Amino acid sequence: MLSIGLTGGIAAGKSVVAATLQSMGAVMIDADRLAREVVEPGTEGLVRLAEAFGTGVLSPDGSLHRARLAGLVFGDEAQRQKLNGVVHPLVRERSTALREAAPSDAVVVEDIPLLIETGQVQRFHLVLVVDAPENLRAERLLRDRGMSADQAWARIRAQASDEERRAVADVLLENTGTADELILQATALWKQRLLPFAGHLSRHEQAPRTGPARIVPADPQWPATAERLRQRILAVTGTDGVAVDHIGSTAVPALAAKDVIDLQLRVQSWQQADALDDALAGIGLPRVPGEWADTPKVSDPDPAHWQKRLHANSDPGRAVNLHVRIDGSTGAQYALAFRDWLRSDERARRDYEALKVRLATEHAADQSAGGYAQAKEPWFTEVADPALETWKARSGWMPPRA
Repeated sequence: MLSIGLTGGIAAGKSVVAATLQSMGAVMIDADRLAREVVEPGTEGLVRLAEAFGTGVLSPDGSLHRARLAGLVFGDEAQRQKLNGVVHPLVRERSTALREAAPSDAVVVEDIPLLIETGQVQRFHLVLVVDAPENLRAERLLRDRGMSADQAWARIRAQASDEERRAVADVLLENTGTADELILQATALWKQRLLPFAGHLSRHEQAPRTGPARIVPADPQWPATAERLRQRILAVTGTDGVAVDHIGSTAVPALAAKDVIDLQLRVQSWQQADALDDALAGIGLPRVPGEWADTPKVSDPDPAHWQKRLHANSDPGRAVNLHVRIDGSTGAQYALAFRDWLRSDERARRDYEALKVRLATEHAADQSAGGYAQAKEPWFTEVADPALETWKARSGWMPPRA
């Protein structure tokens, strides 16, 4: 089951995206609707609200008087937190039940306006944010909902900021145009990414990767993307993993690279790695079949010290390699040292980038990136390995703590 968290600021266009995805076949769970349902007459939620805020929040017919409750909590952070403490656990309980009732191969989209504020980012395979500038959203609130300017800005300011939402977004849909344009974006996302992702996920398989290596300019979003993935891995590995590291070229600022996020999971043993296979596959990082090892380097030619497990992404929209290595092994330490060397040595970084660009050009007609990767190995043996050892000795480099 593919789990998507959908959020966006008020008047950003989230409801349009939700309706589009549902029409395409997504199982939709609407947190706002559930928040109303769990405090309907006769529910435990309504009883708890009356206990927390007094019977003055009830209408004569016993239903919730929403305007009175809003008057109590709006602008009062302590009262708002009290309200959330009653409603949010009940909504999550109901959401869980609906999610568990969905088919195993479904795309489940949870529409949660306060996804960030309620700390639920790590629950999802992807967080989808619908975004629009604050000024445009304020205009929509005045035009479409009849709010005053003060009311509109108060609603906007009561939610997470645009920057906070973008920071957690795996997918960002910009809604600065028409509703039809937003629908086209959501439809393309469903067909090109969400539906294929769900299929690969259900089969515990990697999304296909074809074509030669393409070197692109450094993307300032790579570190943030890696951190989101890192947090998802940590959420399912818990204490079974020693650490999760962002490694490879995308971990080096200003270095052109393939648009592939490389991460390293350090474990204490291969038995521990085996035990994590299902959990990693469940978040979209299934194990790639076969035996894997890095090419031994001059500093340590023993092949056993370079063994690893390889996991790769089920998500066709984001290429990811997860290298699982034994903590303290030569391979694990080399990956960290190589990254830190390139971060600290501008000349080495420039030389490596030039090599990658040249080899990618030479292998531009290949059907895969395999030839490009193999062509880099002599440089590692002849140039990088001795230079790295010299840098480690001079700098006193030690592996970072977990």
